[in-house]
Amino acid sequence: MTFSSTIGHSVALVGSGSATPRQVVTNDQLAQRVETTDEWISTRTGIKERRVSAVGESVSALSATAANAALQMAGWDPDSVDLIVLATSTPDDLFGSAPKVQSIIGAKNAFAFDLTAACSGFLFGLVTASQYLSTGSMRRALVIGSDQLTSWMDWDDRRSCVLFGDGAGAIALERTTRKDNVLIGFQLKSDGSRGQCLNLPQKNQYKELVGNISHHCGGFSNIQMNGQEVYKFAVREVPNILKETLKTYQVDSKEIDWLLLHQANQRILDAVADRLKLSQSKVLSNLSKYGNTSAATIPLVFDESIRSGKVKPGDLIATSGFGAGLSWGAALFRWAGPT
Repeated sequence: MTFSSTIGHSVALVGSGSATPRQVVTNDQLAQRVETTDEWISTRTGIKERRVSAVGESVSALSATAANAALQMAGWDPDSVDLIVLATSTPDDLFGSAPKVQSIIGAKNAFAFDLTAACSGFLFGLVTASQYLSTGSMRRALVIGSDQLTSWMDWDDRRSCVLFGDGAGAIALERTTRKDNVLIGFQLKSDGSRGQCLNLPQKNQYKELVGNISHHCGGFSNIQMNGQEVYKFAVREVPNILKETLKTYQVDSKEIDWLLLHQANQRILDAVADRLKLSQSKVLSNLSKYGNTSAATIPLVFDESIRSGKVKPGDLIATSGFGAGLSWGAALFRWAGPT
C-alpha cells in the first residue's frame, strides 16, 4: 500500500532531544564472545560500537530523557503538549509505554499512544503526528523513537548481534504560520508479502488448558533477518521513494542540504546517496557509534547533528525510514529550530 499527502496547516520541527544507555560494547568486546573481528564488522557495516541498556535504562526512561531535551530546546512547558507518539517495537509494557512517558515528563494535557513499525516507526510517527496538527485540531506534539533491540538478540549469532543497539530520540512539532520552515510532504509504503525478511515473531508454544483445549503461551523469539534481502530491498526502494517524493513536491535534489536515513548499514547510506547523486558529505551518520537502534536512529542522528551545529535552521532535509514489515517511506522538511 502507498500513501502520500500534502500538509494542510504548516507544521514545523522546533526541538530535538536524544538519550542513549551508559554501557558501550565495542567490536573488540563482541569478538570475545563470538567469532568475529573489529575489521570484519566495521568493513561490512560501518559499526564500531553500540549501546546496551543496563538496569533502570528502560524504553520509557530513555524516551522521557529524550523528550525532556526536546521540550527544553523548543522552550515548551510540558503542559502545552497535546500529543505524544512513541514509535517503538520494544515497549516496557506490551499494552503501551507512551502513557508512562507522558506521566514521567508531566505532560498532563497530552494524550499518548504507541506506534509499532520497527525501523520505519519514527518516520511513520512523524507523519501521523503532523496530520493531527495540520488539521488544526492540535497545536503541539512530541514524536519519540525509542527501542531496546538488544533485549531480543541472539548474542551468539555473529551475523545479527553485531548490528543492533539501544537508544531514543525525540522531535517537537508545532502548528505554525511560518511557510518557509515546514514539513513539506511525504510518501509511505508497506509490503507484507516480504515481511519474513525481517521480523521478531511470536513463539509457537501451546499448553493444555482443559480437556482437549489448549492455549498459546505468550512470548517472542529473537530477531530474525535475511540480511542480503533486506540490503537489496533498501538500496532499491529507498532511492526510488525519495525520487518519487522529490518529484511529487517539485523539489530538485540539488536543493537538499542533508540526507537523513535510517541508520542500518553504512553501505546502504552510501548506495542511496550515490543513486541520488548526492555528495557523501551531505549524508548524516552516527552509525559507527550506535549501530541500528531501530525507530531511534533518525531522531538520534538528527539531534546530534543539530546540537553540533551541522544542521542549521532553514536547512532542507530529505529523510527515509525503512525496515521490518516490510515498510518504508520518505519525507521532506526544513528544520525550523526553536521559535
